[in-house]
Amino acid sequence: MAYILRRICHLPQKISRNCVQPLFMQRSLSIGRCHFDNYEGDGKTTVTILNKEYKNLVLIDSYSSMGFRLNQGMFVVGPVAVFPRTIMQWNVEDTENLKPESLSLFCVLEPKLDLLVIGTGSKRVQPSREVLEYLKANKISTEILPTDQACSIFNFLNAEGRYIAGAFIPPERITVYEDELELVYEVESLGEYKVFPDNK
Repeated sequence: MAYILRRICHLPQKISRNCVQPLFMQRSLSIGRCHFDNYEGDGKTTVTILNKEYKNLVLIDSYSSMGFRLNQGMFVVGPVAVFPRTIMQWNVEDTENLKPESLSLFCVLEPKLDLLVIGTGSKRVQPSREVLEYLKANKISTEILPTDQACSIFNFLNAEGRYIAGAFIPPERITVYEDELELVYEVESLGEYKVFPDNK
């Protein structure tokens, strides 16, 4: 297990010059801004990559079944509680173990959160009635989504400057689409990076 964690934590973020992520990592929504000036000048659209612009914010750059990679390149193993500029490990295994006590941290914060985004893993799972009533009693607006969508919403609202928090459980499975797999094999065939190393 330690060998696997060492391999995951020290993986390069990019594979070759094509910026392909490792197969088991899934990118969250890329956020950018477009500026349109009625085609003044050369008429080109400008895109700003927020991960480079907002260095002090915590953004989820990618995720796997082991944990989350942040925009600073750090990898956090397991479930996490994420705030605009802070991240903590969150002691919850799955949504079945989600109790009011595990969400109490989000309810005692001052000022109150604009929104709490809960990522429930691979699929959307509604927490127990007790948890929902606890959040409602503490006047915490909540969005409950699969982790991939929850990370995207967290990144977008955090970049917007909203006072939000995220509670994310890593997904058990990550769907890899055929075109992504073909791209990974293409990169490996160029000999620039060994995506599937031999287990010798």
